[in-house]
Amino acid sequence: MGEGDPVDTQRYAPSPSPAAELAGIGFDDVQEIGRGGFGAVYRCTQADLERTVAVKVLTVELDEENRARFFREQRAMGRLTGHPNIVNILQVGATDSGRPFIVMPFHPQDSLDVRIRRHGPLPLDEVLRLGVKMAGAVESAHRLGILHRDVKPANILLTDYGEPELADFGIAHITGGFETATGAVTGSPAYTAPEVLGGDPPSSAADVYALGATLFSAFTGHAAFERRSGEQLVAQFLRINTQQVPDLREQGIPDDVSAVIARAMSREPGRRPATAADFGEELRALQRGHDLPIDEMPLRAEPNTQGNDRRSPEGRRRRTDASILSAVADLPLELTSFVGRRHELTEAKNLLAGSRLVTFTGIGGVGKTRLAMRVAAAVQREYADGVRLVELGELRDESSLIDTVAAAVGLRDHSARPLRDVLIEFLAPREVLVVLDNCEHMVDAVAEFAGQLLHTCPRLRILATSREPLAIGGEAVLRVPPLTVPDPERTPSLRGLPKYDAVSLFAERAASAVPGFALTEDNAATVAGICHRLDGLPLPIELAAARLRVMSPEQILGRLTDRYALLTRGSRGAPTRQQTLRLCIDWSFELCTAGEQLVWGRLAVFAGSFELDAAEQVCGADLAPEELLDTLTSLVEKSILIREEHGSVVRFRMLETLREYGYEKLEHTGEAVALRRRHRDWYEALALDAEAEWISARQVDWIARLKREQPNLREALEFSIADDPAAGLRLAAALFWFWSSQGLYNEGRRWLDQLLAHHDGAPSLESIKALYGASVMANVQGDLQAVQAFSEQGHTLAAQTSDPVMRAFVSLADGMLGLLSGDLAHARSHLETALATFGERGDRTLEVATLVPLAWMHRSGRVRGWVVTAKCPVVVEELNFSQKQFGHDEGHLV
Repeated sequence: MGEGDPVDTQRYAPSPSPAAELAGIGFDDVQEIGRGGFGAVYRCTQADLERTVAVKVLTVELDEENRARFFREQRAMGRLTGHPNIVNILQVGATDSGRPFIVMPFHPQDSLDVRIRRHGPLPLDEVLRLGVKMAGAVESAHRLGILHRDVKPANILLTDYGEPELADFGIAHITGGFETATGAVTGSPAYTAPEVLGGDPPSSAADVYALGATLFSAFTGHAAFERRSGEQLVAQFLRINTQQVPDLREQGIPDDVSAVIARAMSREPGRRPATAADFGEELRALQRGHDLPIDEMPLRAEPNTQGNDRRSPEGRRRRTDASILSAVADLPLELTSFVGRRHELTEAKNLLAGSRLVTFTGIGGVGKTRLAMRVAAAVQREYADGVRLVELGELRDESSLIDTVAAAVGLRDHSARPLRDVLIEFLAPREVLVVLDNCEHMVDAVAEFAGQLLHTCPRLRILATSREPLAIGGEAVLRVPPLTVPDPERTPSLRGLPKYDAVSLFAERAASAVPGFALTEDNAATVAGICHRLDGLPLPIELAAARLRVMSPEQILGRLTDRYALLTRGSRGAPTRQQTLRLCIDWSFELCTAGEQLVWGRLAVFAGSFELDAAEQVCGADLAPEELLDTLTSLVEKSILIREEHGSVVRFRMLETLREYGYEKLEHTGEAVALRRRHRDWYEALALDAEAEWISARQVDWIARLKREQPNLREALEFSIADDPAAGLRLAAALFWFWSSQGLYNEGRRWLDQLLAHHDGAPSLESIKALYGASVMANVQGDLQAVQAFSEQGHTLAAQTSDPVMRAFVSLADGMLGLLSGDLAHARSHLETALATFGERGDRTLEVATLVPLAWMHRSGRVRGWVVTAKCPVVVEELNFSQKQFGHDEGHLV
């Protein structure tokens, strides 16, 4: 116990009562007016001053350490005497029995808690005014190193002059002093920060949370996490630690106000305003934005340099003078929830820890800015001089870049010196993170200036967002991908949908547009389809969710065939280029060179992904190889193309949103049909190569390649139906082996049926091969009626030609029909006829295609000997056929 404390060794006596003791030391008319966990409050009269006062007497028993703590804190609070929004400590002492007491002014208006309970929620202007005043009070205490630890409506008294005053620092904690031996939480649970409930020590961030919770209560008339009737304390703690803060917008509170309160009550301390003063400035900005009187926020002028500063890594370094700006000028307030991106958040923080320049790249609408704001807010305490946001999206003149940066970091200079030099001198000693948002339209100027800053300001770091990297030394690039979407080939379960960030985003924005919207078994597949069709891009997903005001999810999905016409009503508060999907992509297109725009449109003929050789052959007919390669590189850097690795092969992919846009541009050039023909011809040649090498050691490689190329193959087949059915039949017939190996019988038959229906009926090798393929697949599916029809068509065509190969295909189809219908003699006769022709031509694929059904009709001992000695020893030896590969075992047909 420190020297000079009012009591030294006194202990509580069993009597008299606290009221009697107060009367004994000069307080008249003692009446108890309140009681809590730590003591009782009495209204008394000080006769010598003729004033009514409130006296709080601690009735809990304190050990020597906590007794000393009490008096130290009250001495510290004495230094705040005169603050207009902190209850003045008039006297501190102890009764004869040793009970500590505090004398304060008496406020007959009672507390904010009582007012709310009697009269209900407060109007917007009163809550904001209350918040600004209390933020000043809390910040002033923090600057003395004092934490309140129990900010709540019951501890805010209302004076006769209409001013709120923060009271009851009796459980406050002087930073760096001591902690209770038990580590017990001493605040009120409904207003206590989640991390404190979880066992973390109290902090100034926890006081900010409590103030936010207090304003929530003032807005609604109740605490956000008020203890329910019969609820166990642990259950209340669990709700505070796991549930989102209720959305104030549902109570009619404006979006921007709701966002400020939600941020102050974030479960993550790093997401809250960095200080109580910053919170107060945000509230003042809201007053300004809502045309309300802007209140002053009285602050203690001299911060205590011995107290801990949460922003500083060392814990005790103050911000440099000129950099102390309001938080509202640092980072914009989030008006909507932030969804997903856990992996990107972690990766971004790691990159910032190891690199002084980190650039987020990605196509427009992918969420680069939101991610950057979230990362910057999360790390802002690591920078003694804070975070400064420089918004470049609306800047058109590169010569204004330095002026824009200077204004954003708070530099005001009227000297005749070059502003660039003044800015560098200003930033050189500061530990600051500068966020350069939307650099893509002046990337060269930004890169040059960023490089100079990094070379001259050793403690400065830069986080940039751009549709392409700055491409300077030391840059770490994080490519921001679209949000995760469900696999379109699988029907999603309702329970599994929320794990996909795109679906969660749609659901949250949909609930904002149409209160009560929720994912159900009925709409789950439709919502998943919307998110997939929109490539998981946050901007179009949010635009689509907004359409729920007038459309159902099914109607939205149906109209996404023209997404640019549908997604046209964005937030009025967003930048112009983000208000519609078309404006967003227009911005990316305009940032490309003429050559890049040309290739973007040409590449739109590819579906899914493609390889370099395909791009060269289809899109580079009039371009030098190095020119196309450079352009592809630029489109990757500008986030138009996505680079993917498949084993040792690099492929490129374009989001469907960008592909659809590019194809519109391609049509305007008049090249669309010619490009689609070159695309079809390339994939026809690819399929024919695969067919020729199907029975070879490369079969596995070809299967993998054709799997990757399925979207392009389908695109080529679709185009061929109207443009050139004969070419389509060649392509489809060549794909027969692939479709059969993958069990894609329905798809194969569908394409073959459509192409045969559009064919002119003239006999040709491709039509005979197509009929054979359709017949075999129908055979496998047991559709003997279709098989018979295909056989008749084949015979009709064969009768019109003398080509032995065409006739052999008809024999092969007849043999398969005989085999599956049980007429083995008929089957063997036709199969051996076909085998003879294919063998003469040396077509190994067709030889094996004929040998396999023959093998089914022989026992294993005879088959291998028959095949090796009589027909095709080279094939058997090279392919190392086994009895299992022939599809039979000893003594049984399969």
